[in-house]
Amino acid sequence: MVDAVYRFPFEAMASRCEIRLAAPDESTAEELAFAAIGEVRRVERTYSRYRADSVVSHINAAAGRYRVECDDETAQLLDYADHLYRVSGGLFDITSGVLRRAWDFRQPRVPRARDLAPLLALVDWASVQREDGAVFLPRAGMEIDFGGFGKEYAADRACALLQERGVRHGYVNLGGDMRFIGPQPDGRLWSIGIQDPRRADGTVASIAVSQGALTTSGDYERFIDVDGKRYCHVLNPRTGMPVSYWRSVSVLAPLAVLGGSVSTIAMLKEGDGLSFLDAGGFAYFAIDSTGQEYHHSISGDYAS
Repeated sequence: MVDAVYRFPFEAMASRCEIRLAAPDESTAEELAFAAIGEVRRVERTYSRYRADSVVSHINAAAGRYRVECDDETAQLLDYADHLYRVSGGLFDITSGVLRRAWDFRQPRVPRARDLAPLLALVDWASVQREDGAVFLPRAGMEIDFGGFGKEYAADRACALLQERGVRHGYVNLGGDMRFIGPQPDGRLWSIGIQDPRRADGTVASIAVSQGALTTSGDYERFIDVDGKRYCHVLNPRTGMPVSYWRSVSVLAPLAVLGGSVSTIAMLKEGDGLSFLDAGGFAYFAIDSTGQEYHHSISGDYAS
């Protein structure tokens, strides 16, 4: 007998989320889903910049004052952030979150250069000191922010928990960033629509997936329109200004945290985004600012 698939919607990380999994009965499915949702909330609670008691807030509050001892998980995330900084040529910089002080995507206003200048002076991952399991932000006002991959990391953690507990069919969807546990119980792949970046209720492609992750970065998640120009939340850490070359970049990868990072770096690299994706051997579906579509090996399942 094939297990039934159960769906559990929830809210986390300022996003609409969902877990789907196959289980022998509803009670078992609920127990599994609640454990996975608990893991998502743990990651959010631990690393959200919006919580005064989070690890990230503790590190930021110590900027320019003292170093903060890190547990193994935080140290690994900082290692990953350092790797992303290097492979992106400095474009993926987790100290660039301070730029949100100038950009309020609830108000149609473009900050002036004099508003951005003092914030850009605080964007400097290369100056962050890390040794003996501790981290120190050398200038007062500096911040780190795991928002560039935190949601995807939470999806991977929730998926790992479900797999450890025997789940073999389903997925974790955190605001459109998805990590797959396995195909549907009857062996069919999941058919996932890629959001149309210019129509909230539309899709531009349908991807069949059962393993790995499918993640998207785009200019439609948070943005403002000023004088007919769109300004999105993906900010270049060197200029403080939003990127504008891509409407969206979707990537298939073995892990959500990898796919999300890669799609964001492609957005940040603007015209060089495709060469970056091709060099890494990633399957992708991208739409540029004119609506032109580009894709590479994204019509099938990711082979992990």
